Amino acid sequence: MSSSTVITNIATLVTNDPSLGDGSPLGLVRDAAVVVEGDRVVWTGASRKAPATDNRVDAGGRAVLPGFVDSHSHLVFAGDRTEEFNARMSGRPYSAGGIRTTVAATRAADDAELEATLTRHLAEALRQGTTTLETKSGYGLTVEDEARALRLAARHTEEVTYLGAHIVAPEYADDPAGYVALVTGEMLDACAPHARWIDVFCEKGAFDGEQARAILTAGKARGLHPRVHANQLSFGPGVRLAVELDAASADHCTHLTDEDVAALAGSRTVATLLPGAEFSTRGPWPDARRLLDAGATVALSTDCNPGSSYTSSMPFCIALAVREMHMTPDEAVWSATAGGAAALRRDDIGRLTPGARADLVVLDAPSHVHLAYRPGVPLVRQVWRRGVREV
Repeated sequence: MSSSTVITNIATLVTNDPSLGDGSPLGLVRDAAVVVEGDRVVWTGASRKAPATDNRVDAGGRAVLPGFVDSHSHLVFAGDRTEEFNARMSGRPYSAGGIRTTVAATRAADDAELEATLTRHLAEALRQGTTTLETKSGYGLTVEDEARALRLAARHTEEVTYLGAHIVAPEYADDPAGYVALVTGEMLDACAPHARWIDVFCEKGAFDGEQARAILTAGKARGLHPRVHANQLSFGPGVRLAVELDAASADHCTHLTDEDVAALAGSRTVATLLPGAEFSTRGPWPDARRLLDAGATVALSTDCNPGSSYTSSMPFCIALAVREMHMTPDEAVWSATAGGAAALRRDDIGRLTPGARADLVVLDAPSHVHLAYRPGVPLVRQVWRRGVREV
């Protein structure tokens, strides 16, 4: 039988269950306790009512919240794009290949190098409170390189996404239809066993609406559920395609029409916003307020990748969302936890209620609001994953 542990003397507990505590979406419980048995939460409530357990941990008057759920990242890659970032931030033209630069470096790297980079970033994210992390392929763009990216990723996370349709592979530059045929055929056959999701970059210069539909439909036929890089750089069909195909998420959502917003609000598709990308590219910020006020479900994620958002910090993204996207601190924390879980169609993470996985973060602060109130400060004191303290 598993031993039980109570974490007590919690100043503010975020449960993400509105039936608890103050009745808000965060379900805030003051002077709280959490009981963990094995890898699950078995009880939450007021400290004075906590049941007897085998072990006791004193949170010291700190805040506790669910582990962050980062539902969009690109961590299987080699090299970096420092020069590209430096040029962009310095206002200088830069003519190197963007994603293609990373593709070349990734193809040239061996498995050990790619896995070392992946695990280093996963550990970096864990130290900052991320306990569930989705990651994608998309920097190989050959059958062999996409399959090995997914195989490596699947060793370290259950949330793995096939993104052969990141851009058209360089060798197919003059034959995009041929590349779509490869992505929906031989490449899909090699990749499907290693992935849960299929994604496509639906954007001018990448894949148009009909190409994206063909790719996502082929993935669904192989048991992969859709996600979509949608409406990042321009208005387009990505969001409405995501809703039509019941994609778990439409990611970026920077350029939205009223019809796009209404479609998201009337669907299960989560609008996943990636403020690290706007920070790193000086692009326009997504309008989170517009989406929230319409009733859409919003998630926050890092989009950690070597080109346009090289951050693994969910606390940083929370602070950006509050400052630049007009989210309240409560909304941003919910979106970085329960919102991310919704974007992965998961109900066992992103909350701290009986039956949920015991993934939690202890902050060196009395309230979750400090994540936005004290930006850039390393507030994560402890991280528990599956009932085990890992940080």
